[in-house]
Amino acid sequence: MDPIGTPALRRRPDALLLDFGGVVFQTRKLPEGRDAVALHLRETLLRAGHDVPAETLRASLDAGLAALKDWKNAAGRRRTPRELTHREIWTDFLASDLPDPVRETLAGNAGPLLADMSTLISEHRVRPGIRDLLNAARALGVRVGIVSNAHSGRAHRSLLREAGLEDRVGVQVYSDEVGIRKPHPEMIALAARALGTAPEHCWYVGDTQDRDVVAGRRAGAAAVILTRHHHTDTPPYPVRESADAVFDTPEGLVDPLWHSVPEQIADPVPARTAGQGPEEVPIRVVRPRAYGSVAVRRAPGPGEPGALLLDQGGVIAVSSATPDVQRDFAASLARRLERVGYATTTEDMLALVRTGRDRYRSWKSEHDEDGPIPEITPRAFWHDMVGRDLPERVRAFLYAESAQLTLEYADSKSLARMRTGVREVLEHCAERGIPVAVVSNTVCGRAVRDELDRFGIAHLIGAHVYSDELGHRKPDPATVRSALTALAADPARTWFVGDKPWRDTAAARRAGIGTAVIVRGGSASDERIDAAAAGEDPLVRPDHVIDEMGDLLRLWTGTPVPLTT
Repeated sequence: MDPIGTPALRRRPDALLLDFGGVVFQTRKLPEGRDAVALHLRETLLRAGHDVPAETLRASLDAGLAALKDWKNAAGRRRTPRELTHREIWTDFLASDLPDPVRETLAGNAGPLLADMSTLISEHRVRPGIRDLLNAARALGVRVGIVSNAHSGRAHRSLLREAGLEDRVGVQVYSDEVGIRKPHPEMIALAARALGTAPEHCWYVGDTQDRDVVAGRRAGAAAVILTRHHHTDTPPYPVRESADAVFDTPEGLVDPLWHSVPEQIADPVPARTAGQGPEEVPIRVVRPRAYGSVAVRRAPGPGEPGALLLDQGGVIAVSSATPDVQRDFAASLARRLERVGYATTTEDMLALVRTGRDRYRSWKSEHDEDGPIPEITPRAFWHDMVGRDLPERVRAFLYAESAQLTLEYADSKSLARMRTGVREVLEHCAERGIPVAVVSNTVCGRAVRDELDRFGIAHLIGAHVYSDELGHRKPDPATVRSALTALAADPARTWFVGDKPWRDTAAARRAGIGTAVIVRGGSASDERIDAAAAGEDPLVRPDHVIDEMGDLLRLWTGTPVPLTT
C-alpha cells in the first residue's frame, strides 16, 4: 500500500510523538562496552574503600542485564506498568548478588552510573530521515515530542542536545523521569497534553510491537507507525495490535507528513526542504572521568574517625543568591512553554517558581520529625507546587520535564563556593584511608555532584546519599544509615559533620553515630547552635562546635594544620 494513501496518515496531526531509540537514534552495542562499565564501577567502588575485581562486577552486570531484559518483556504485558527507580535497578538487578556495602554504594550513585552506562555500552547515531522529518514538522506547524522507555532520560537528553535536535522538540517524556513505562497509555497522553492536544490528534512513531504499538492503540493515537530497528519484527510474544504503517527508516514518514491534510486547509503545503546530507556520524560521547587510584582503607590513627560523613550545604559549601541567574532560568522556562504553544512571561514564571518554593517550605514544616520524613519528588514539586494554579496542559509539561527543570532550578538558585579547609580534610582522609560520604537534604543530588566536580573534590568522596534520591530527609536516620552501609562503617567510630543541630546532629544520634560535629557559618545562627550545644537534649547536642572545616584536623591530630583558601 502506498503510505501516502494510508487512511490513518491522511489527516495532519497536531503533534508528532517519537520514540527515542529505534526512531530518532539507531544504536549499536559496543563490543568492549560492558568491560568499560565494569572498570567504571570498580573505580567508583574504590573511592568508597571496596576493592572488587572487574571480573566479578562484569559477571554481576551480565546477570543483572539478562534479568532486567526479562523484567521489561514481562512489564510489556501489563496494562499500566510502572518504571523501576534508579536505585531498584541496582539493588534488585545489576548488583543484587554483591555484598551490602558494594550494593549500597552503587545504589547511591544509581542515576549517574546509569547515564554513564547508556553511552559506554552503545553507540548512538541519528537515524536517516529524522532531520528531514523534523524540518517538515516545523514547516507544517506540527509540534514534536519524545516518548521513550529509558533507564536514563538524562543520557537521552544529552544525546539529543549533542545532535543539535533539542530545540526541535517541545517536550521529552522518559519513563524513569515520570515513573511509568510503555505500554502504559499515559506516556503518550502526557506528551500530547503537554503539547496542547490529545492522543487522537497525534501520530505516534515507535520501533516495537509489544510496547509502542500497544501503547499507541491503548492511548487512542490517530496513527501508530513503526520504523524498523533491532527487534521490530521479532517481538518477545505475539501481539494482537498492528501498526498503521511500517517503514525501514524514518525517511519513509517524511512524504506522508508533507502530504497530510490539515482539518482546515488555508495555505498550500510548503515546499520540502533539502535532504539531510551526508550519513550521520556517531554522537560524541563524554566518557566518565577517570580519577586514578584511591587509597586503600587502613586503620585510622588515634583520635581519627573510622569514617567521615559530611553534609553539603553549609559544610562543604556556602552559597549566595543569584537573582540574575534565577531570572535567566525563568526566561528559559517561558521560552520553552511558548514552544509548546503556551504564551507567558519571564515575570510570571519567576513568580510561579517562587510560589512553588514557598509551598515546598510549608510542606517540609508540616512533617513530624519524630517519624519517617519523606522527600518530595521533582514531579510533585513542579506539577503540584509550581504548577498548581496553571492549566492542565502546562502542568503536564512541568510534570514531564520535572527532572530536567529541577537540575536547572538548583543551578540557578545560588552560587556556591567551597569552604576553607574542606580540601585539606578530604585529602587527609584519602591519605589515611578514611572513607567519606556526603549526606545531604537537597532537591537535586545531581546538582550537588556537579558542584563537587567543579570544586575538584569528587574523586575524594566515596559514597553519596541525597534526600531526593533516597526518598527520605534528615533528621530521618535512614539517610545516615544508608551512608554507613555504603562505607561498611562502624557507627561508633564514625564522625558526622553538619551545620544544623536539630537536623544533622539529630539524624546522626538516631543512627548511632559516635561523634557529631556542627560547623558555624552555614544557615544556622550562632545563637541557635550555642543553645543546642549548651542544652540538655542529647538528640541535638553536638560533641564539638567548630568555626571552620579545617578545625577537624586539629581535633584529630591535636595540632593546627596550614590551610589553603
